[in-house]
Amino acid sequence: MANPIAFTPESVDPKLELQRRLAAAPNDHAEALLVAYELLDESHRQGILDALHGAIGARDTIFAVLAGYSAQPLSVNVLRNLIALGKLLGTVDPESIASFTKEAAAAAENHARESQPPSLWQLFKRMRRRDTRRGLSLLTSMMGALGRAAR
Repeated sequence: MANPIAFTPESVDPKLELQRRLAAAPNDHAEALLVAYELLDESHRQGILDALHGAIGARDTIFAVLAGYSAQPLSVNVLRNLIALGKLLGTVDPESIASFTKEAAAAAENHARESQPPSLWQLFKRMRRRDTRRGLSLLTSMMGALGRAAR
């Protein structure tokens, strides 16, 4: 018959383990510590630490003012509008916005090269382009939605 193997785990003192890890930290994380010291020094030179210290000291006053403003109907409407705009922006495809900004930059360059404003005939020719009509369709649809919402 087999005899059981006696096993007694070593007792580990958590304080000693923490002290060991703390002693090894400068060697293990030297680069990160240097970056943290530089950040702390720059924050001190720019006055950010003083501003944070003041904000922490005045936290009761700051929260009282914020609470006073948040109770006003105007603040409630601002927050609701920001949430609604966030939802609206969430529905827009980022690729289409990137494409729009690229096309808008190109259009702005073309516009900057024009020495004279376009004639009515030139504007009419631009209106006949498929992409221009598509953009106008979007704008008129949005204007209709704005009108319905304004009722």
